[in-house]
Amino acid sequence: MSKKMDKLLFIAVIILSLFGLVMIYSASSIWAEYKFNDSFHYLKYQGAFLVIGIMILLLFSKINYEVYHNKSNTLLLSCIILLVLVLIPGIGSVRNGSRSWFGIGPLGIQPSEFAKLAAIIFASKYLSNSNKFLKSYKEGVFPILGITLLLFGLIMLQPDLGTGVILVMSIVSLLFIAGVNMKFFFEVGFLGVIGIVILIIIAPYRMDRITSFIDPWSDALGTGFQIIQSLYAIGPGGLLGNGFQKSIQKHFYLPEPQTDFIFSIIAEEFGVVGAFIVVGLFSIILWRGIKIALNTKDAFAKYLSFGMIFQMIFQTLMNLMVVIGMIPVTG
Repeated sequence: MSKKMDKLLFIAVIILSLFGLVMIYSASSIWAEYKFNDSFHYLKYQGAFLVIGIMILLLFSKINYEVYHNKSNTLLLSCIILLVLVLIPGIGSVRNGSRSWFGIGPLGIQPSEFAKLAAIIFASKYLSNSNKFLKSYKEGVFPILGITLLLFGLIMLQPDLGTGVILVMSIVSLLFIAGVNMKFFFEVGFLGVIGIVILIIIAPYRMDRITSFIDPWSDALGTGFQIIQSLYAIGPGGLLGNGFQKSIQKHFYLPEPQTDFIFSIIAEEFGVVGAFIVVGLFSIILWRGIKIALNTKDAFAKYLSFGMIFQMIFQTLMNLMVVIGMIPVTG
């Protein structure tokens, strides 16, 4: 496996990160000024995280990927333990109705994010070692599916349907890459739809989100408020947008403008052009990621590359589809 860095991939990631940093300032400055008397509050935190993230990226790029292969079981077990611990009151903290965080001072760590990556590493090792068994559901597919459902179940206890769905979709995609019979995916898809329907029925707030997705204006000040405000931001943006820092919706209309719904502010301030730039950068990342995976001869590295790029793109697509009203708000 080549140790050369893919320059185009790296540049796309850096540009996207820097643009995201600028937009976090624009989207959060009003709220930060009101809450912390410092319009740069969120920019400072995100800037520090970006610097740390780039340092970690460069550090991990020097680590031989075989280390992850050798430590995959330990990584997975550690994440399972963390997912159990975060559910315990007094250890895990509740944010936005979900007990999915470890609070460390002003910071928060979400173990489900580590679990998503650990699942990809474990599945990549499993599939690279068990390829000959994949034609048998019992010997090849069910073991990895069982681990995936265990992680999904722990994440749903938080609860966090969005993260759980991303994890399952990533592993199922790896099974597809591995050459599992197409019949399996139709069966899993059917069972998945039934499972999601049950999860929606047993949680009234999820049913409210479905209702607000179908007709957000039926409860415009309640369950439909967020998506309506998001569309109010995107609609007036037009081709070129209203201009940097000229968003109206970030003035306490759109909830979470600097996090889950930042794409709405991008569309409002930079219009269709800004939205296409963001989508274009993610498309470059997808293209380069798939190219790296296809050119990789080692089976574990190939699955790992596909898994990581699929997971990121699935999460991106889910966020964009929520923001523009194509699917209900997840969480």
